Amino acid sequence: MSAMLEVKDLVVSYGKIKAVKGITFSVQEGEVVTLIGTNGAGKTTTLRTISGLLRPTSGSIRFQGKRIDDMAAHSIVSLGLAHSPEGRRIFPRLTVEQNLMLGAFSRRDGDVKKDLKAAYDLFPILGERSNQPAGTFSGGEQQMLAMGRAMMSRPKLLMLDEPSMGLSPIMMKRIMTTVTTLKQQGTTILLVEQNAQAALNRANQGYVLEVGKIVLSGTGKELLASDDVRKAYLGED
Repeated sequence: MSAMLEVKDLVVSYGKIKAVKGITFSVQEGEVVTLIGTNGAGKTTTLRTISGLLRPTSGSIRFQGKRIDDMAAHSIVSLGLAHSPEGRRIFPRLTVEQNLMLGAFSRRDGDVKKDLKAAYDLFPILGERSNQPAGTFSGGEQQMLAMGRAMMSRPKLLMLDEPSMGLSPIMMKRIMTTVTTLKQQGTTILLVEQNAQAALNRANQGYVLEVGKIVLSGTGKELLASDDVRKAYLGED
């Protein structure tokens, strides 16, 4: 059976600088797959290329068997691939509900209100403050909003870029618990996360990126047990 997402020999450049240097990986339906690595490793560039915000120099990206590396970003969302970006990128002057509804811009079905309720069930604070300007939210609340907005497109695969960045330990734990909940609800997830331990604990499969290349891969448990990963990313000697 083919993977839901297949990235093959992906190269992405900024001018003459190669940020991603020929990486290959896949995501199976129902899995959580994580990309870990230091800043500048190419993780965010990879997600931005998959979602159509950047064009690859070479290589291919297939989603459910369909080649998407030459498609517009809004068309990729319509196929069922959503991206919750690094830095959240919410619209601060719009209300919480308006931000969420923007996530459903490509949909033409009648279940948007049902999914709005599901977002409020997943993140009750959003429902309690649905008419509040999103810019008045804390960082953690904005992260919930960014994830809820991505879920409003009803994705088959959700890409999360650094969802715990800058959050308190308590809020980070809540966000990571939500990742587990979404997986249990059947959402396939591609996760980029600075907290390698939290990510690998939830991952079926993980890939370690260094300066644009995959240098190590394995199950979440295998990478957690790797001496190299423990020294480089878990702060252990």
